Amino acid sequence: MNRKKKVKSTLLAKKKKANAKLHKSTKPKYISKAERAKLAEQTDLEN
Repeated sequence: MNRKKKVKSTLLAKKKKANAKLHKSTKPKYISKAERAKLAEQTDLEN
């Protein structure tokens, strides 16, 4: 029982990881507050 459970859990973990790689997140990358301020300052200088 214990060995069966361990094999099943490892296979399930592999399956979950493979599925996660296939479906990448569409969430935008995090930009820190300091970076946003720097970017805003640069755009103000350009305009």
